[in-house]
Amino acid sequence: MLGEDAVVTFEPAPVDHGIVFERTDLPAPVRIPALVTNVTPRARRTTLKSGEATIETVEHCMSALAGLRIDNLLIRIHGPELPCGDGSAWLFVEALLEAGIVEQDAARRIFRLEEPIVVEENGAMLAALPHPAAADGPSEEGMQVMFDLDYGPQSTRIKRQVHAFASGNGDYVHDIAKARTYSLREEAQSLWERGMCRHLTPREMLVIGEDGPIDNAYRYDNEPVRHKVLDMLGDLYLVGCEISARLVAHRSGHALNRRMGLRILEQMAARDRQLSLQNGRVMDVRAIQRLLPHRYPMLLIDRVVEIVEDRRAVGIKNVTINEPFFQGHYPRVPIMPGVLIVEAMAQLGGLLLSKKLEHTGKIAVLLSLDGVKLRRPVVPGDQLVIEAEEVRAKARTGHVRCRAFVESKLAAEAEIRFMLVDAEQE
Repeated sequence: MLGEDAVVTFEPAPVDHGIVFERTDLPAPVRIPALVTNVTPRARRTTLKSGEATIETVEHCMSALAGLRIDNLLIRIHGPELPCGDGSAWLFVEALLEAGIVEQDAARRIFRLEEPIVVEENGAMLAALPHPAAADGPSEEGMQVMFDLDYGPQSTRIKRQVHAFASGNGDYVHDIAKARTYSLREEAQSLWERGMCRHLTPREMLVIGEDGPIDNAYRYDNEPVRHKVLDMLGDLYLVGCEISARLVAHRSGHALNRRMGLRILEQMAARDRQLSLQNGRVMDVRAIQRLLPHRYPMLLIDRVVEIVEDRRAVGIKNVTINEPFFQGHYPRVPIMPGVLIVEAMAQLGGLLLSKKLEHTGKIAVLLSLDGVKLRRPVVPGDQLVIEAEEVRAKARTGHVRCRAFVESKLAAEAEIRFMLVDAEQE
C-alpha cells in the first residue's frame, strides 16, 4: 500500500524459532516475532510493531506460511512493508515452493481449541468452535473455515459469496493463494487521493466497478470471499501455531481477526497454566526462601510450578482465612488487599530473575509499577495462579510483566520494574 521498494529474504530457522521478521534497513536491525500481541491497528492491513519499528502488510506472507505449514522462519526485510505483488499470497508461495520446504525433527505445535469463542463488531461476526469429539476414534484435526461474505441487498457489485476451506484436505495453493485483495472503484480512488497504492493500476489489482473488474478479470467466480479466507488464515497464524478448530465468519476483517487471535491466546495461556499445575512443583517454599528474603507474614508465593530459564514463571498463592490481614481487611467481608496481590506478583517476578540472582548475590527490590489493574476480588478459598514474563533484564535492573488469575479469570495485572541490589545492602 505504501509503494516503497523492499527486498525480502527468507532464511531457514531452527526448531521452536517460530516466525520472526527483521527490519534490516534501520540503523540498528529490529526483530519482531510474528505474534498477534505485536499487531498494531491499521486500516485494511495487518501491521507488526516493536517500539518505533513497524512492518506493514504482513497478512499475505503469513497466510502463505500457514497454507504451506511452515513453522520456523526468519524473514529479513529491507524496507517498511512487505511487497504486495498482485494483492494475493502467490508472490510468497511461489518463492517458498521454489526454495523448498524441509521437514524438521520435531512435532508441529498445534493448538486444539477447547472452548467456543465468539467476537462481534458492527454487524460482523467470527466464531471459533472446537471440533466435536468422535465417538469411535480421534476427533477431526486442522482448521476448517466457512466464510459468508454478504454486504447486504444494497451491494450490487459484490453479491453474497460463501466459501469453505479445510487445511487438512483443502488445496491452499490452488484454491486460496491466488485470490487477490479487492476494492470498489470509489475505495481505490480514495486510497489514491491519500497517496496510497499509487504504484498500482487496476490491471495489477482487483478494482471492482459497476460492470465488474476494471481492466481485469476474476480468477475465481467468488474471488473476494476466497481472499477473505486468505487474510483470516494469515491473521490467525499470528497466534504462533496452527489452530485446530472450526471457524465460522460473517464479514470478518483484520480487526475482528485480531480480536479472535487475542482471545485464542488467552485460551492457550489458560491451558498452559493448567498443565503447569498438573506437572507438580518446580520450587517448593524452602527453595523459594533460599532466593527471596521475605518471611512470614510477607512471603506470598507458596510454590513455583513452572520456570522457563529467565523468560517465564508460574507460581501459586493459596489464600486461606488464616491469613493475618483478613483480621482487619475486612472482618465481615474478607478480601485480600490489592497491594498484597501486587506484592505476590512482584515476588514471582523476583524469582523469575532467580537464575541471574542466584549467581550474583543480588536481590530484586521493587522500583516502579505501571499499568496496575485489579480486575476482581480475591477471597478466602481462592488459589491465585500468577504468571511473570520477562520484558527486559540488565545487570542492575529488571522489568517483568505479571498477571494473576483465579479459576482462569484475570484478577490483577501489572508491569513491574526492579533494581537489583547486593544482598547485604538490602
